[in-house]
Amino acid sequence: MDRLCEITFLLPDDPASRTFLDELRALLSEVAYACFTAPPGAAGRPGGRLTLTPPRPVGARPVTAFELADVDAPEVALDTGHSIGVSEAAVAHDTAVPPPSVTMADLTRRMAGHVRRVDHTGINVPACVTSPAQWHGLRTVFSSASAMYRYPTGEDWPFVLPSTPAELDADIDEFVVGREPRFELVHDPWLTRTLWQFALWTDLTRTELERLFPEPDGFTLPGLEEVFRVVPVAGPWPGLDIRFDLCHRIDDGPSAWETGEWLVTEGGRIR
Repeated sequence: MDRLCEITFLLPDDPASRTFLDELRALLSEVAYACFTAPPGAAGRPGGRLTLTPPRPVGARPVTAFELADVDAPEVALDTGHSIGVSEAAVAHDTAVPPPSVTMADLTRRMAGHVRRVDHTGINVPACVTSPAQWHGLRTVFSSASAMYRYPTGEDWPFVLPSTPAELDADIDEFVVGREPRFELVHDPWLTRTLWQFALWTDLTRTELERLFPEPDGFTLPGLEEVFRVVPVAGPWPGLDIRFDLCHRIDDGPSAWETGEWLVTEGGRIR
């Protein structure tokens, strides 16, 4: 089978995207497996390519990357030849919902030195413009080329876990910290616009994150209050929303979530 080796978040090659990528690079500067490559002949200029390579197990794929490209709008590109663009329902947005109050510069400044790992990246596609057949096709694109697992509690939130070639052919049975970043695909009934999400492991407690991002800057999702703080971030691209999920520090880990065991044994492989 074709193997999914890289998931790339492509950004239009313009000043706003360069600034976003430079802030993301700074935000992830303490992540050991984040590698930044500057554009040729442009030392010191914002831009380049940011690559996140799963540290364990050796040879696990896909890697996740961010780079500027000759695209009109942001998209998520797979090296299998598929891509997911930005979609937006033809409906008016609820004007009572305020736009994000946090910029990438704000997030980077407040979180400086506190981001340790990247749990997962992901894309939420709005169900109102993505039919069940389109969703099934999209999920098949991933499950046919990667180790994709159901979310154990039944929601339409499948996860791709980085895997070795042998694990892709058989299944994952080694549960280690470092099989990251994962990739989450969400068929979201609540959205009218595409959303990119980034979940980061921090060294901060829930109380510390609540102080850094009080409402309306941050909030929690029902049932996940003890896991992470949600921080919507203002992005420069029309039709695309951005969300960072800042995970609380775990002092008694690693958990079955961190190692992937919960997804593998309780969710099960999608083939």
